[in-house]
Amino acid sequence: MKRKQILNDMTPYKPGKQIEEVKQAYGLNRIVKLASNENPYGHSMKVDDYFTRYQPSLNIYPDGYTADLRRALAENLNVSENQLIFGNGTDEIVQIIGRAFLYPGVNTVMATPTFPQYKHNALVEGAEVKEVPTDNGYHNLPAMLEAIDEKTNVVWLCSPNNPTGCLIPRDDLYEFLNQCPADVLVVLDEAYLEYVEKALQPNVLANLQHYKNLVVLRTFSKAHGLAGLRIGYGVANPELIPALDVVRGPFNTSAIAQKAALLALEDETFIDDTISRNHTVKKTFEQFLETIGWNYFESHTNFLLVTTPVSGNETFDYLLKHGFIVRPGEGLGAPHTIRVTIGSEADMQDLQQVLYQFHQNINEES
Repeated sequence: MKRKQILNDMTPYKPGKQIEEVKQAYGLNRIVKLASNENPYGHSMKVDDYFTRYQPSLNIYPDGYTADLRRALAENLNVSENQLIFGNGTDEIVQIIGRAFLYPGVNTVMATPTFPQYKHNALVEGAEVKEVPTDNGYHNLPAMLEAIDEKTNVVWLCSPNNPTGCLIPRDDLYEFLNQCPADVLVVLDEAYLEYVEKALQPNVLANLQHYKNLVVLRTFSKAHGLAGLRIGYGVANPELIPALDVVRGPFNTSAIAQKAALLALEDETFIDDTISRNHTVKKTFEQFLETIGWNYFESHTNFLLVTTPVSGNETFDYLLKHGFIVRPGEGLGAPHTIRVTIGSEADMQDLQQVLYQFHQNINEES
């Protein structure tokens, strides 16, 4: 079969280990998954209440225009309806951007480490990938600007960055946008924006009319807790959206996901509670890490990238055997780290006990 040559050198995305898989492998009854940055507090009860009372018509195609959610989101964000594109999670919109703007002979610029699907999709489309190392977890924006040349079509900015959690400062972001060539598409991935303090949020949507080469990505998977339904969106100037819609599948978001997102959008109380609890628990976990002398990156998200005294894989294995699933940094481009989702208060207390014992074991062996 004559497939793309690049596929011979690539591997499929490997998700974190699943709960039932770990239970069977280690004979455990309780597993705490802290690997995928999911919301430990679930989702808005408005979603459950609605689907308890109303059953969707599964034999009918979903609204390919996403009209109801589009209308509500446009009003919520103070943008026009024709500035929005919806996807099966922002993962699909990343793929759509790659298909529309990347091809052999052009390049794309991104940080490293960052969300791996930027690179993955670029390689599939045959584009050259230029990676610029982060500076203590932060995007090195001056170096990224230097990496842009006449063949650059897309620049990816993940803020807060995954896996480091670091936020691009507002002034630095706007300076980058002002200096970036107007014919280079800038993708600003704000999947974790809700977790950022309001005073630190860059509020780029309010200035979107000044940046015709900018598309902003957001999702309902993280703070809104709808990861299992897969729905995200992009916001850009109206001139950009048609090129992306040409590539988008005609019924790419399900009717259930559209309705759930609409209900989640209405429940600001749930989001406020989620953010408050995440902040409190994260602060407690940071203080614990400081007491055992483990460093971590400054995070404006619902996870921490933690530097480990041994390899991230070894730390991952120890935690796995004790019922905790995290992500080892070796697979994220950040060796000697683990990425830990901030879980519930009780789960994080239990994790601290396991980590403390692991820390003691390392000290005894050294």
